[in-house]
Amino acid sequence: MSHGKVTVFGAGSWGTAFSVVLADAGNDVTIWGRRQEVCDVINAEHRNPDYLPEDVLLPDRVRATHDVEEAVDGSDLVVFAVPSQSFRENLTEWAPLLPATAPMVSLMKGVELGSLKRMSEVIAEVTGAGPERIAVVTGPNLSKEIARRDPAASVVACADESVAQQIQDRVHSRAFRPYTSVDVLGCEMGGAYKNVVALAVGMAVGLGFGDNTTASVITRGLAETARLSTGLGANPLTLMGLAGLGDLVATCSSPLSRNRTFGEKLGRGMTTEEIVASTRQVAEGAKSCSSLRALAERTGVDAPVVEHVDKVVQGEMTASDMVHAFIERDTKAETD
Repeated sequence: MSHGKVTVFGAGSWGTAFSVVLADAGNDVTIWGRRQEVCDVINAEHRNPDYLPEDVLLPDRVRATHDVEEAVDGSDLVVFAVPSQSFRENLTEWAPLLPATAPMVSLMKGVELGSLKRMSEVIAEVTGAGPERIAVVTGPNLSKEIARRDPAASVVACADESVAQQIQDRVHSRAFRPYTSVDVLGCEMGGAYKNVVALAVGMAVGLGFGDNTTASVITRGLAETARLSTGLGANPLTLMGLAGLGDLVATCSSPLSRNRTFGEKLGRGMTTEEIVASTRQVAEGAKSCSSLRALAERTGVDAPVVEHVDKVVQGEMTASDMVHAFIERDTKAETD
């Protein structure tokens, strides 16, 4: 079975892992990589050891290039998997070369600093594309597990349901089951917010607290996610599904999660600067917590988890103080 050619912008762990999904589903895939040496290894060895385990072999249908024109030549679907805070700058450079009618899919889970825009909104603003050409894929999809083809499910969201269904068909493989949604906002908010909650959970783990503490943080984090997302117009059922609860559980529970690991290091006393200097990969929650906090303030939504996590990331509060601040807040009914 062959669908066509897909361009994936981003040769990191998630971009590469999703390329495996696309190839398994019958697509020819060209990855655009920022670093030529990563592209060379992908082409020569069918591996990407800088971001995925060395024993993960990439399908023959996957190749890589640093040349944007070569990457997009002949593509009928474009996927973006780069850090959210550098996305606008990158997309501005790529936009004139993108196929004029191809749907564009965001795999990114962040809210832009300053503008407070979701990634689908950045795509619309920079490219001028209508909502029928902009989609997101999100869910409990840890990249290392996806790359080794562990069974997983996800959500393809697009305002145009028929386009969501077309993309669904392009990414449905033996190990990857996609569902469709028209709630792009809810799916993106669930994906961005769970990273911040995972930072909080990681901090609790780093401080040595157990399952009661982490379950409490996850549950209240989900309530906060739903409160802000529905305040912005999302469907509350989205937050109970794969893009909300599913992604939250995976990211908060797994040691493979970059955000949870980042939080654990904060809990052990490292500073944000020290953690960033020690790792190549980006923890989106550490970048997006301040923009989500500002979005909650602008929307008039109480968001103590994102507020306190942002303070820890900024060095204004310790992880221990954050956990105790949650407990000491005024008591109220759970559904308030």
